[in-house]
Amino acid sequence: MKITFFGAARNVTGSKHLIQTRDYNLLLDCGMYQGRRGASNQSNSVLPFPSKEINAVILSHGHVDHSGLLPVLVKEGFLGRIYCTGPTAEITKYLLQDSASIQEKDCDYFNSHLREGEAPISPIYTTSDAERTFSYFEPVSYFNRSSEWTELNKNIRFKFYDAGHILGSAITLLEIKEDGIVKTLAFTGDLGREDLPILRSPEMIEEKVQTMIMECTYGARVHRPIGEVADELKEVVYAAVRKKSKIIVPAFALGRAQELIYIIHKLIDEKCIPELPIYFDSPLSQNLTAIFARSAKYFDEEFWEDFGNRRESPFVFENLHYVSSLEESKSINKKEGPLMIIAASGMAEGGRILHHLKNNIGDPNNIILITGFQAENTLGRKILEGVSPVRIFGWNYDVRARVSVLNELSAHADQKDLLSRVEGTKGLERLFLVHTEMSQAQIFKDIMGKSFPSLPVDIPDLGQTFEI
Repeated sequence: MKITFFGAARNVTGSKHLIQTRDYNLLLDCGMYQGRRGASNQSNSVLPFPSKEINAVILSHGHVDHSGLLPVLVKEGFLGRIYCTGPTAEITKYLLQDSASIQEKDCDYFNSHLREGEAPISPIYTTSDAERTFSYFEPVSYFNRSSEWTELNKNIRFKFYDAGHILGSAITLLEIKEDGIVKTLAFTGDLGREDLPILRSPEMIEEKVQTMIMECTYGARVHRPIGEVADELKEVVYAAVRKKSKIIVPAFALGRAQELIYIIHKLIDEKCIPELPIYFDSPLSQNLTAIFARSAKYFDEEFWEDFGNRRESPFVFENLHYVSSLEESKSINKKEGPLMIIAASGMAEGGRILHHLKNNIGDPNNIILITGFQAENTLGRKILEGVSPVRIFGWNYDVRARVSVLNELSAHADQKDLLSRVEGTKGLERLFLVHTEMSQAQIFKDIMGKSFPSLPVDIPDLGQTFEI
C-alpha cells in the first residue's frame, strides 16, 4: 500500500491524500488550494493524478479546502462514488455551488476592472460543473448510528467516527487487506475541540490503528478556554457601540459563523452585550441554517441546555439579518455603525467579504475581527500580520481599521487535543502530520519525540509517497 500526499502537505489547504493498493485507488478528500491568486489557479486547474483512475473518494467534511476540487475531478473523468456523511453531502452541494458562483462573479468583477496589459481570468469550474458532481455522492452514517462498515471492495472497508469539527465532519477508519494481512489506517480530517458549542466532541477510535494521517493545524498552540471568547467579544461589541463602528468578520459560512452567532445570541439573551444589527451576508447562509435546523440530533448537551429544550433556534433572533441578494449586500456598506457584517470566505480569499473589506478597511473607526486560522499568503493572514497596504481585486488598500483576533473560536484541535488523540489511539505504529505549516508541525513533532520516542512521525512534503 502506498500513500501520496498531494495537498495539505506542509500547508493547511488543498487536502488530497491518495491511497493506492494493488487494485484500488482511494482518494481522501479533494480540496481546493487557497493562497495567492496565480498560485491557486495553477494548483487548482488540473489535478496531480489521473482522475479516471480514482475508484472512490472519501470526503471528511464539506469545507472547500477539503471538497472544493470535486467538480474538477468529475470534469477530468472520475466515475466512482464520493462517500461522506449525510450532512456533509447536503452541505457540500451548497458549498460547491457557492464556490463556483463566487469564482464566476469574482472573475466578472476582476475582468471588468482590467488595467492595460492584464489578461482576463476564468473560473476553475462553473455552477453547472458543480451541479454535475452531486449525483456522485453516497451518504454513509456515522458508525455510532448504523453499526455497519461500508465495503469498497472485497479487501477494503471503512467506518466513520464523529470528528466534531463542523456539522457532518468525520474521522475515517480504513481496514485494507493485502496478501492476507489486514492493515488499519485512520484519517482524522479536521479535528474539533472538546468544549465548543453546538457539536459533540470528537470521538476516539475504538479499534487499533497502525497508521494515522492527522491534522496538525495548531501543533504549536494551546487555545485559551472558549469562555474567554465571550469576554473579548463583549469588549469588541461595546467598543463598536461606543464609537459607532462597523465590525467586519471574515468567516466560513459553515462552522465559524454559526458558532459566533450562537455565542452572540446567548450574550444578548443574558443581557451581557447591547443589541446591534448583525448581517450574515452569504448567499448560501439560509440553506446552511436550514440544514442545521434539521440536524439537532448531532448537537451536544450545551445546545439543549441553552436553546434546544425551549425549542428555540440559536441561529434566529431579532437583530440578526440573513442577506441573500447582491443589492442588499451592497446596501449594507451605506449603513452607519454600529453594526456587524459576517461574510465568507473565512480567509478573505473570495466572496462578498472582499467587497466589505474594500469599503471599510481604510476607516480607523472600524474593526476587522479575525476568528480563526489564516493560511499563509491569504489576505486574512496579511491583515492579521499587519501588512499594509493589501491588494483586493488587484488594487491596493491601506489597512487603517483596528484588527482584533479571537483565535479561540477556531474549530481545530490544539496541541493538547492532538497529544490526547495520539495517546488515546491504540496500537499506533506510524503518524503523518498534515493540514499544517512547517513551524507548527515541527514543534509538535519535537514534543512527540519526547512523549512517544518510539513512534515514527513524518511531515510529508507535497507529492511525497510512502510505502506502508
